[in-house]
Amino acid sequence: MSVAHDSLPQPRRFAPAGPLSGAIRVPGDKSISHRSLMLGALAVGETRVTGLLEGEDVLATAAAMRAMGATIDRLPHGEWVISGVGVGGLLQPGAPLDMGNSGTSTRLLMGLVASHAITATFVGDASLSKRPMARVIEPLSQMGAEFSGDNGDRLPLTLRGICPAAPITYRLPMASAQVKSAVLLAALNTAGTTTVIEPVPTRDHSERMLRGFGADLSVTEKDGERVITLSGPAELKAQTIEVPGDPSSAAFFVVAALIVPGSDVTIANVGLNPTRAGLFDVLRQMGGQIEEVNPRVVGGEPVADLRVRHSALTGIAVDPAIAPSMIDEFPVLFVAAAIAHGTTVTSGLDELRVKESDRLTAMAEALTLAGARVEEREDGLVIHGTGGTPLPGTPAGAAVVTHLDHRIAMSMAVAGLASTGGVEVDDIRPIATSFPNFLSLLESLGG
Repeated sequence: MSVAHDSLPQPRRFAPAGPLSGAIRVPGDKSISHRSLMLGALAVGETRVTGLLEGEDVLATAAAMRAMGATIDRLPHGEWVISGVGVGGLLQPGAPLDMGNSGTSTRLLMGLVASHAITATFVGDASLSKRPMARVIEPLSQMGAEFSGDNGDRLPLTLRGICPAAPITYRLPMASAQVKSAVLLAALNTAGTTTVIEPVPTRDHSERMLRGFGADLSVTEKDGERVITLSGPAELKAQTIEVPGDPSSAAFFVVAALIVPGSDVTIANVGLNPTRAGLFDVLRQMGGQIEEVNPRVVGGEPVADLRVRHSALTGIAVDPAIAPSMIDEFPVLFVAAAIAHGTTVTSGLDELRVKESDRLTAMAEALTLAGARVEEREDGLVIHGTGGTPLPGTPAGAAVVTHLDHRIAMSMAVAGLASTGGVEVDDIRPIATSFPNFLSLLESLGG
C-alpha cells in the first residue's frame, strides 16, 4: 500500500494554536512491528503482538508474509496473532510482493527470501522504485541468491533464493541496520555461522528480537567494531510481544512541545533503545527539558514515559557519531534548530540523500521557504536559529514541497506551530504510511 496514485494531493496549512498540553500515546515502533511479523511468521507456534503499528508500511510486510504461507489475523481489540511456518517453510508467493513505500519491508524480506528455494518479485510505489537496493543485493548475492530486473538495482526486482545458502562474513560498508538485518535474516535458514561486522553501531532491534525468539546469536566487540554472529539453521519459538511506542513518531511531539511556548506534554510508553534515542540526547544537549518518567524494560527493550516542556534551545555542533541512532529524526531536529539561539551544525549525513527523498535538500528548501536561515553542505545542514522567535511561515500561495516524504510533511507541520503565519504543506497523504493518527494526536494536544 502507498499513496494512492490516482488521488489528488491534499495540501494543508499548519498554523500556531497556542501551547500544547496533555498526554498522548504514539503508535508502536515501526522497526519492532516489521520484525514481529517476520519473525512470528518464521517461528513455530502462535506469536501474539499488541501495540503493532498499523501503518501502510507494516501492513505491506504482513501481506507479504501471508503471501508466503503465514497465517496472520488481527483480532477485534487490536491484538495480532501469527501462526508461523517455521524457518525454511516459506512458500513461493503467487503474485509480486507489493512493498508500497516501505524500504524496510523490501530489504528485510529480500534477506528472508534469499535463503529459501523460492522466487519472489518485489514491486513498490514511484518513490520506493527510485531507491537503491545494491546495498542488500551485494551480500545476499554472496550467499548465493540471484537478482534480476530491468532497472539495475531498482524495483521491480526478481529474487531467486537458494537453499542451502552459503554462510558469509560481511563487513558493512555503510551504517545500515537494514543491510545488517537482511544478512541476519538470510542466515536463519543457512547452515553454519554467518558473521556481520559493524564498524559503526546501528539500531539493534534485529539482534534483540532474534535472541528473544531463540536464535543462536552473539554480539562481541573487536578492535572497536561490533561483530554479530548467527549460527543456523535456527529454530524460532513463538513469542508474546508488546511493541513499545516508536521514538521516531514521538520525536515530532517532543520537538513541538520544546518549541511552542507554554507547552507541557507527556508521551506514554516510548521505546528508548540507545541505538534509536539519539535525538533526545541531542535535544537535551541543546537545553531541552525531556524527563523520563517510570522507566522500565519491556521485551528486552527500555521504555519510559517522556514529559516534555517548552525550553529555550541553544544551537550545537551535533557529533556525527550519533547520526546512526537518529538518522530518521534529523528533519525534525532541523526544525528545532531553526528556532534555537545560535547556530546548529550537522555533518556525516550523506545517508539522508537516499531516503524517501533527498532529505537534506528537501529540508533546506522547506525551512528556507518558511523563513529559516539554512546553509546546505554536502553532508549536512548549518542552521542559524531565530533565537526563540517564531519563523515567519510560508508566503501566501507558496507551499513546502514534501516529495511524498512523510517525515518532511510531519516536520514542517511542527514548524508551522512555531511560526507566525503558518506553514503550507503541499501534500499530507504520505503521513499515513508511517503515522496514520498523527493529525488527530496533534489536535488532541491543541495543535
